[in-house]
Amino acid sequence: MIDLVNQINATHRALGTTPLSTGGAGRSLLLRRTYDAAVDDVWSACTDAARLARWLAPVSGDLRLGGKYQLEGNAGGEILVCAPPSRLRVTWSMGEGMATEVELRLAPSGDGTVLELEHSSPAEIVDEMVRQYGPGGTIGIGGGWDLALAGLFMHLTGADYDPVGWQDTAEAKAFAAGSCSAWGAVVQAAWGAGDDDVAAAVAFAQAHFG
Repeated sequence: MIDLVNQINATHRALGTTPLSTGGAGRSLLLRRTYDAAVDDVWSACTDAARLARWLAPVSGDLRLGGKYQLEGNAGGEILVCAPPSRLRVTWSMGEGMATEVELRLAPSGDGTVLELEHSSPAEIVDEMVRQYGPGGTIGIGGGWDLALAGLFMHLTGADYDPVGWQDTAEAKAFAAGSCSAWGAVVQAAWGAGDDDVAAAVAFAQAHFG
């Protein structure tokens, strides 16, 4: 069992803008949290195929700069930047879906590590999706990353953790609900959405991603 409240509160969440590797403007979700593990250990957990399978998903491909990767049942793409042990940037696409980018940044903090994960999508596509469907998708994507970073925490602390099995548990669903609510507050602060719109978006995200 994990402390759900502590895990949700351990992460700083923000929405912003960032340039894409293609040169265009991007809309981004940013997650930041500190792990009680050395930078080299966190980097290894995030880049070693055997360790990734223990908290995220099995990964295949040519895992080097310029190589292609594929997470089982998840996204795939190209490795754009690989600067051990501090920075990793990849394209992130689900099948034929919208091409996005994910950047991982690590920095030492005392005996631990500050991890930043930024997921960026083309601004014009995100803006159009929000106009049509509201902020539910953004909340759901953020909640998915919260689940992943909670899995990384359990892996780094030596917990007995199955990334597939755990996400089907009542504990994981409660965590996802709390995460979506936390992202709802971020969306409301960033976009000035009304209470009813945010509540509907959180409910949508929980139904599709929880």
